[in-house]
Amino acid sequence: MGTSSGSNHPHQMLPPRQQLRTLETTLSLVSHDGQEPRSNNSDTVRRESPAESASSQETWPLADPITAKKTVKQKTEPETSHEQQQVMHHVSSADKVSVRDIARERVEIVAERMHRLPDEFLEELKSGLKAVLEGNAAHSVEEFMFLQKLVQSRSDLNSTTLVRAHRAQLEILVAINTGIQAFLHPNITLSQSSLVEIFLYKRCRNIPCQNQLPADDCRCDVCANRKGFCNLCMCVICNKFDFSVNTCRWIGCDLCSHWTHTDCAIRDGQITTGSGEMLFKCRACNHSSELLGFVKDVFQHCAPNWDRESLMKELDFVSRIFRGSEDQRGRKLFWKCEELMDKIKGGLAETTAAKLILMFFQEIELDSSKSFENGGLIAPQDACSRIAEVVQETLRKMEVVSEEKMRMFKKARMALETCDRELEDKAKEVAELKAERQKKKLQIDELERIVRLKQAEADMFQLKANEAKREGERLQRIILAKTDKSEEEYASNYLKQRMSEAEAEKQYLFEKIKLQESSRVASQSSGGGGGDPSQVLMYSKIRDLLQGYNLSPKVDSQSNERHPFRSNP
Repeated sequence: MGTSSGSNHPHQMLPPRQQLRTLETTLSLVSHDGQEPRSNNSDTVRRESPAESASSQETWPLADPITAKKTVKQKTEPETSHEQQQVMHHVSSADKVSVRDIARERVEIVAERMHRLPDEFLEELKSGLKAVLEGNAAHSVEEFMFLQKLVQSRSDLNSTTLVRAHRAQLEILVAINTGIQAFLHPNITLSQSSLVEIFLYKRCRNIPCQNQLPADDCRCDVCANRKGFCNLCMCVICNKFDFSVNTCRWIGCDLCSHWTHTDCAIRDGQITTGSGEMLFKCRACNHSSELLGFVKDVFQHCAPNWDRESLMKELDFVSRIFRGSEDQRGRKLFWKCEELMDKIKGGLAETTAAKLILMFFQEIELDSSKSFENGGLIAPQDACSRIAEVVQETLRKMEVVSEEKMRMFKKARMALETCDRELEDKAKEVAELKAERQKKKLQIDELERIVRLKQAEADMFQLKANEAKREGERLQRIILAKTDKSEEEYASNYLKQRMSEAEAEKQYLFEKIKLQESSRVASQSSGGGGGDPSQVLMYSKIRDLLQGYNLSPKVDSQSNERHPFRSNP
């Protein structure tokens, strides 16, 4: 694995896991549905504790956010369409098949019934099993354990019966047996024979791997006795797989080429100190491999391609591997990893950090020269060569430091320029705010001027209204005066007319009386007697009244002028 135990190891160990990278795109459409929450081996105790690290979990690659959104949309839309199609395609209760029927009843009977079922019903059946495998509901785990127990306890599920199974029936059986949802996904299409081999543990259940088991015809105890185990993609300890390659997250054995999660090896004590250096003991073959050389080879081959997050994770893995090292080189590597992680958090570029860790490995290689370890003398030419190498190494380190200083200087300069631009922007904003404030002030002054003008107009209109009111009151008084005068004139004219009529009547009566008197006198003179005394008395009174009335008109006229007569006669 490492330099001290075989320098050719990285070229032998990295490619088997590297080939999974090319097959990983097969599951690019598998989002959360492709996750393998659990798998089962009848002869292996699974470690599923919450404290278990992420590296020992079987995981499937997640799709990008757009694909995930499409998947969610596709999950919601078909539900409605399925409900509508259920109305269109009625399924009798005798033909209906449940997941428990598939796990419990004979393959031929269930297959015959499933051939009569519509596709939408089969998709709903798969969706129900997906919900159980996701484990969101409280009863999902118990239901899955019950279904898996039913499937694994059956003796009739062999290659002869499974090849006659319905396609959806076989996918459901494989999903129950392995606990992997991806076998139910419509975009994951495997041949019938491949599904049968996966169910019978003759082919790797990792869909991107799909190697025949045992892989590479390995005859070790793990590959021979552990059902479904693939030494190309699965951890020897936890029996799980993931898609991490070119990383210190996995440790390979120099001898048998089996892989183990770093977290699982640390947790189970497979990484120990021996002969003054950190060693990894493979559980498959019990061979011990040196780790410093393995880590150095991984960094030399892969570090230039790591991003910031990946480099931090790899440094953390190495730090945890060499945390308990008693070897001086191991302790230096642990301290260097801790130092670089702190510097990266402080802003150190990942490219610079990668160069520094590679230079550190070169320094360790120089320091571990056998001549220095044995304390012997070296030839002057070798001493000069070594001094030249040290000088060149120092110069390279100075160049790296200079580049880092220059980068920091450029970064500070860019920050200063950014601050200057921000100050200019703020100054522009202040000027704009001042201009806006001045504009608002002018607008306020204009509004105040308009308000004053409107107030003056209101005062002027109020003044005119007061004048109009006074003019109205004056005209009302004039009208009243005119009305009084016209009434007085009317009363005066009316009285004059009445007086004229009364005068005429008086004259008429007076003439009539005169005529009667003359008639009476004539009758008396003719000796006709004195006439009727009462009549004579009456005429005498009338004459006295008429004579008295001749004096009264002037007095009555003055009285009427003082007291106008306003009523009708």
